[in-house]
Amino acid sequence: MTMTTEQAEWFAGTFEKISDNVGQAILGKENVIALVLTSMLTDGHVLLEDAPGTGKTMLARSLAATVKGTHSRIQFTPDLLPSDVTGVTIYDQKTQEFEFHKGPIFANIVLADEINRASPKTQSALLEVMEEGRVTVDGITHANERPFMVIATQNPIEQAGTYKLPEAQLDRFLIKTSIGYPDRSSTVELLSGAATKDRSGALSPIITTQAVRDMIDLGTTVHVDGAVLDYIAELAEKTREADETRLGVSVRGAMAMVRAAKVWAASQGRNYVLPDDVKDLVPHVWTHRLVLDPEAEFAGATAPAVITRVLAQVPAPQQRSAAPASAGTTES
Repeated sequence: MTMTTEQAEWFAGTFEKISDNVGQAILGKENVIALVLTSMLTDGHVLLEDAPGTGKTMLARSLAATVKGTHSRIQFTPDLLPSDVTGVTIYDQKTQEFEFHKGPIFANIVLADEINRASPKTQSALLEVMEEGRVTVDGITHANERPFMVIATQNPIEQAGTYKLPEAQLDRFLIKTSIGYPDRSSTVELLSGAATKDRSGALSPIITTQAVRDMIDLGTTVHVDGAVLDYIAELAEKTREADETRLGVSVRGAMAMVRAAKVWAASQGRNYVLPDDVKDLVPHVWTHRLVLDPEAEFAGATAPAVITRVLAQVPAPQQRSAAPASAGTTES
């Protein structure tokens, strides 16, 4: 089944309402909000890397306040244990049975604050749940409820007492982006309401978790033409062939791009993916997946520069790839 034009219009309208609600707390950052929503509606996770005071935590709180579901916050510290994240099995003397006490990871939206301050052992506790939506403790698997999304933050400036995220962990994040400082007019508006420390506290939930699940399922029905799939595959191959990279985009990374592009297209009211959707998302979906060659990195090579060059090397398909007419679309 392919998404109809009517469904695409509903998807885009709902997407805009969610974005506008979050935008009441995060001013002037419509593109960042759209990226985070795209990740949520792709069953993906987001890594926000930015300087202190740019609103990383506020963005996560605002999205949690917008969705009528459960949310939790985990403050990552060097002494945090894996069981502090996933939960622990405790023996109940009254019932004489072992009972699993769920950790804060069991929520619809989880804020993993300063994730790079936890030890690699604790970070690894997130690998299974971020990839498969479930946690295995003492040999028993516990499923998490959909939607499930981890919004992790890290500070690129303060590196003392931090641990670099391993490649396997970074690959679990669909999108890595930064918020950046607001423009002048947004800053003035924020300053005028400086007495309100938490702007997300004034937000009301406008969408249920069931509606979010419906949008996730609907997003998978967006049409992707074979030419666009070939374009994504060639881009991924070029990242692997680049002299500066030790590891390029994996097959999982290419599949993540397809899922994200579908939701990105639907958020704009289309039931088919354009090459421009891929171009918009590549810097956010693929940059953090590249592992540079140490010598090239020492010589000044950067992952964003590799991505920019690859996009310039690979020609995009010229013909617009609309969904089949039977799905309710017409080509113009």
